[in-house]
Amino acid sequence: MDLNSDIFSDAQQWLFETLIQPIAFALGQGGFVLEAFNGTAWLLVGLFQIAVILLIFGPLQRWRPVEAVTDRPAIRADVIYTLIHRLGLFKLIMFFTFEPLFDDLFGALRVLGMGTFHLDQLWLGVTDLAFVSFVIYLVAFDFVNYWIHRGQHQFNWWWKLHALHHSQRQMTMWSDNRNHLLDSILVDFLIVVAAQLIGVPPSQFIAIVALTQLSESFQHANLKLWFGQVGERLWVSPRFHRLHHSIGIGHETAGKNTLGGHNFGVLLPWWDMLFGTADFELRYDPTGVRDQVEQGRDYGDGFWSQQWLGFKRLAGKA
Repeated sequence: MDLNSDIFSDAQQWLFETLIQPIAFALGQGGFVLEAFNGTAWLLVGLFQIAVILLIFGPLQRWRPVEAVTDRPAIRADVIYTLIHRLGLFKLIMFFTFEPLFDDLFGALRVLGMGTFHLDQLWLGVTDLAFVSFVIYLVAFDFVNYWIHRGQHQFNWWWKLHALHHSQRQMTMWSDNRNHLLDSILVDFLIVVAAQLIGVPPSQFIAIVALTQLSESFQHANLKLWFGQVGERLWVSPRFHRLHHSIGIGHETAGKNTLGGHNFGVLLPWWDMLFGTADFELRYDPTGVRDQVEQGRDYGDGFWSQQWLGFKRLAGKA
């Protein structure tokens, strides 16, 4: 891990000095050099992710697709979402809006003597190993993500936003970031609070987010693949997650047209198994939202229309 960290740090430094720092000074933003350097890490991670998506996940989709590609405009809209989130534009929005609030809040708590709790310090000796510490935080974040995902499907107001993610009927490796921006802001807010509360180191936080995002891109791929009886219970597969997007299964309580669903795990299916929401059926169903299919509800054809309709659903106007 030290070697990988050194390689990443060198690449971050090179990209910052070659591209980001000159742009920052050219725009008269020299006062944000440190923040720009930290942002370079996210940009580097995003570039790596997009390379993996194109060079590995793309060929896999063409090798064993679940269905033929028939709606390329819908996929192009998903590509826009991916670029916004993976190349740092969304992080930039969060930085200028919510990060100062986080700094003030947690700074005030430290002044009051409430230091940061470090989850990996509960098991002294063993957690001194970087890999063990990383795994502990990875599992902890996945537990948090599971319950956030349950909330998106449990609360009607939240589902009105999250339904956009499920409205993609041509699911591909680009579909993971197809979310309403308000939904993404809320999820990021909760994740950052969790990160602060359990004391994850910044370098490990970036690595956990990067691994999670890559796995999610893979899970959404138009790929007919499962991990076998044992593997399906160790890591979320494209088959496991596609069932979560299946019409009438992934976002509804069994036998009822009410909110609920199955397979909420982001990386690990363990939480679905533990809390009774797992569905391991070996099937590949059409994806989408029931009211989209049965009632013709419009979720929008492009980025701006999808965002606007999300606001209207939240207000009860669509």
